[in-house]
Amino acid sequence: MLYKLTRPLLFSLDAETAHELTIAGLHAAGKVLPAGKPLPARPTELMGISFPNRIGLAAGLDKNGEAIDGLARLGFGFIEIGTVTPRAQPGNPRPRLFRLPEVEGVINRMGFNNHGVDALIENVKAARFGGILGINIGKNFDTPIERAADDYLICLEKVYPLASYVTVNISSPNTQNLRQLQGGSELDDLLARLKARQAELAQRHGRYVPMCLKIAPDLEDEQVLAIADALRRHRIDAVIATNTTIARTAVQGIRHGDQQGGLSGGPVFEASTRIVSKLASALAGELPIIAAGGVLSGPDAVAKLDAGAALVQVYSGLVYRGPALVRACVTATDHWHAPG
Repeated sequence: MLYKLTRPLLFSLDAETAHELTIAGLHAAGKVLPAGKPLPARPTELMGISFPNRIGLAAGLDKNGEAIDGLARLGFGFIEIGTVTPRAQPGNPRPRLFRLPEVEGVINRMGFNNHGVDALIENVKAARFGGILGINIGKNFDTPIERAADDYLICLEKVYPLASYVTVNISSPNTQNLRQLQGGSELDDLLARLKARQAELAQRHGRYVPMCLKIAPDLEDEQVLAIADALRRHRIDAVIATNTTIARTAVQGIRHGDQQGGLSGGPVFEASTRIVSKLASALAGELPIIAAGGVLSGPDAVAKLDAGAALVQVYSGLVYRGPALVRACVTATDHWHAPG
């Protein structure tokens, strides 16, 4: 009800200003209100973690971990913050965030704007949140692609003690050449170095922190098969499918539909779900899939599970449906039963 009242105000502002106000409001709420709890549901075991429900927040909404306690009050089973980079960076010039209300979509070309990994760590330490926290890591825009692994290793080492799991983001379309890391020798080298460091950190800290890889929806079938093979060979703990799309077929002729950047929300649902299905077939249960992309309702979340996902993340859907989306998805997926 509250979101129905505030949405017209938020939509009267440009998208990024509305986003900033939302983060500020959630930050304030987290400071003054009691700690939030996940909505009740049957827990799900994944990556050695017991998730209290299947619905999580995707990375991108809270890049710096400023609103963790406020977000916890929405009932998520897990929260993912970031993407964070080794050094602070401003991202791309504004405007860089656009709503497409006709199709409940969003286009962003933020460019990994964040305060840097050290600031994120301080925010996580200050939060009261005791639930499952994923931290999404990336590379700085000015780090050459051939040295990208160095940035990921810096972030992995710094966030490792505080994360429930770490997501390696190689699929944002808004950092030049980043998606190049999804293919061939670049992917093999990156995953090998990350897994070696993960093993070192597990020994040093006395706890194993799972690692996920987040991929794009704009992949051909043979690319999906190659990524699935790399995930298995390097013993990656889970895959997140998917990030935003660069395709514009679903938004031709719509205001802002031709803006550069990654398209999320309703228009990416089918492409993202196709990748989930292809991965599920290729992986045959060897590692779990976390689905993200275009979830606007409880039935959308169930469709991701039907396609082969074990958990579901939401983000853009919150812009259009508000916090009630979390409860709708938790309720729908709590009643879900795997086919067969």
